[in-house]
Amino acid sequence: MALPFQPGNSPNIRLGKERFHKSQHFDYSNGVPMLVGSEKPGIGGERLVGQKIKPKYSVYPKGEGSDLPSWVAFDKQALCFEAYFQEAVPVAQVETYRIRKCKIFFYLEDDTIQVVEPEYKNSGIPQGTLIRRHRIPLPPPNDDEFYNIFHFNINQQMVLYSRIFTVTSCDSFTRNFLTKLGVQLNDPATMPDDPYSKLRKQLEDNMKPFRPYERRDTLKQFLNYDRQVLRFYCLWDDTESTYGDQRELILHYFLADDTIEVTEVIPPNSGRHAVSKYLRRSKLPKHTPAQMKQPGEITDRTVLNVFASESQEKRFILDSLKTGAISEEFYKDVDLVIGGEVNMWGRKVIITDCDEFTKNYYRSKYGTEDFTPVQYKAPPTPKPPKLLPPYNGFGSEEDSLSSCRGLLLKPPQKDFHKFMEKDRCGLNSNVLNFHAKMMTTDPVDRGRVFIISFYLSDDSMSVFEQPQRNSGVLGGKFLERCRVRKPGQELFNSETSEYFTAQDLYIGATLCLNGKNFHLVDADDYALSYMEQHAEEFPKANTGNILSKLRSIPEGKRSEIRKFLNLSDPTSTGFIPYESFRSLLMGLDCGLSEHEVLVLGRCFSERKQPEVDVGLMLAVAQDFLKRKHFEEFPTLARRFAYHDRLKTGRLSIKETRTICKAFKIPLPENLLEGLLSKFADGDEIDYHAFLAGVNWVEHPTPPVMPEDNLRFEVNTRFDGGGAARKNINYSALLRDVFSFASNDGDPTAITSA
Repeated sequence: MALPFQPGNSPNIRLGKERFHKSQHFDYSNGVPMLVGSEKPGIGGERLVGQKIKPKYSVYPKGEGSDLPSWVAFDKQALCFEAYFQEAVPVAQVETYRIRKCKIFFYLEDDTIQVVEPEYKNSGIPQGTLIRRHRIPLPPPNDDEFYNIFHFNINQQMVLYSRIFTVTSCDSFTRNFLTKLGVQLNDPATMPDDPYSKLRKQLEDNMKPFRPYERRDTLKQFLNYDRQVLRFYCLWDDTESTYGDQRELILHYFLADDTIEVTEVIPPNSGRHAVSKYLRRSKLPKHTPAQMKQPGEITDRTVLNVFASESQEKRFILDSLKTGAISEEFYKDVDLVIGGEVNMWGRKVIITDCDEFTKNYYRSKYGTEDFTPVQYKAPPTPKPPKLLPPYNGFGSEEDSLSSCRGLLLKPPQKDFHKFMEKDRCGLNSNVLNFHAKMMTTDPVDRGRVFIISFYLSDDSMSVFEQPQRNSGVLGGKFLERCRVRKPGQELFNSETSEYFTAQDLYIGATLCLNGKNFHLVDADDYALSYMEQHAEEFPKANTGNILSKLRSIPEGKRSEIRKFLNLSDPTSTGFIPYESFRSLLMGLDCGLSEHEVLVLGRCFSERKQPEVDVGLMLAVAQDFLKRKHFEEFPTLARRFAYHDRLKTGRLSIKETRTICKAFKIPLPENLLEGLLSKFADGDEIDYHAFLAGVNWVEHPTPPVMPEDNLRFEVNTRFDGGGAARKNINYSALLRDVFSFASNDGDPTAITSA
């Protein structure tokens, strides 16, 4: 007896169920929103009674990275299969069936299929696209499903709309794609021959054209070599004839149609009239015929008989054996070599040389490497030197020289390239400043201080005297900017005088400027840095040359050097004062100048970079941005978030620097690099913290002093000559020069070494 259908007597099918939503009519299939239709599930997403979900699209393996839809991941990618199908021909007498070849394209983005049959000439049947591109259903009883990628394989049959296609092979891309999916491909199958097509091919091969001339396809050669011309330099020796001489010719070989054109090089004042072409563009025969052929005499085919009748049309019969054909050889590119002769209608022309394009052509096509030109004339005699008159005293020496070079007076040309390279650009002034003193016995002039400036743009110099209080001498401009001649040269001479160059100025040098001797005692930091950066131009600032001089010191003096260093550094710190270092090197008599000693001291000086507070750097950065009215922080934050694909809040230093440069953040280069290094954690930067630190609108910092801004605006590359006057790391110097290390812990180790 069954229990009554009352609460408590029947099980609750919804017991433990949490989802009771009504299913929607739309869903995502293969990354594309589509209509669900009859496959819509029931309440809570559960299948209805008797409902069976059938697959609609191919299942692709998920790769690493972002989950892209198929129409993006497989865009413009299709699988190509070679196939055929057999078609019956019931009403024909010659053929009973026909084999029709076609290609099946499977598009990976949406599982659509397209069948295309190549068009054959005079086939008599409609060809081209047999099945347009769309999704093709499977044959019954599975006609509610569609073909996907796993239904394809080679050497198998497929039914497409009641037509049986046999897949024979596929291309390399299709083979690799299916293999990576795990599909085991069958062996390729052979495609059977079409009897009717084979019969038609035999008939076409037996047919002979009844045209007087055969068609020659020269389009491929024209398309491959159009506008490509070989150039050869030739010589025709016509000295045997009366008033004859050697004629220089230029031969042009056109690769597009194997024709040759020759022009003549007529030297000036030769007495000949210039002609446009020495030989017009045409094919050049190798052997000159004894008699010129009449028009129509040279033909490829011969007409054996021509007849006409009143009832029939005119007819002609051609010579199939080509008994009247005349074979004539013409010059090709393989016949043109340097040193060879060309028979140019009876004239023997020698090829002497060719241009660079012709050499590259023969290297790539024929592998020729010998392009030695033919010497057919003596080298030109050197021109006698032109004697120049001496300087006349008017203007500069260049003005006097230019007035002697022609009837029309022209001003002397200046070195414009040097001016553009060495002119002032930003903080690079390209001016070397030196402190100098006058070498004299007068005690008043001995205390005067001069600044000698050398301008690299035009090798000019200027001298300025620093005013000193209560010295009795007025300071100011001592020498106007000009080029200064070296002393000891005759003024009124035909040769150009020598002037002071940048290599003549260095610390310790003596210059004679307009009869006054000046001794260079010091230089500014920019001059020292410039000379060290361009050590190949300034031998006095070349560290390699200086160290080579020290390595040439004999062994006896080396022991004295080690003893001196041991006494100068009693605590074995590895550093000695610059004055002790200078007195040591100047007393070695190894040819070192004052400038070379200073350069060596700057190279091995002790440099301590002070640590900069991050708060101070952020305050200075906000002050720069506030003065420049930079307020694009929200846009900058969106750009950082856009480049952060994984949404980790971090970007690489390179990407952060690129974004800052793109927004043209008005910060000095050294300040921006310092901030990036401070916020860097390895190779990445927390851009949220970086933006919060420089955002002066939302997170303002206390004001800064002007000297703090100046500290970051001026980015000095070296700490100047003053750094070299501090402590010198002599242990590093000993390792580089004498190839042994000093023992800082044991002072006697230096002496015993």
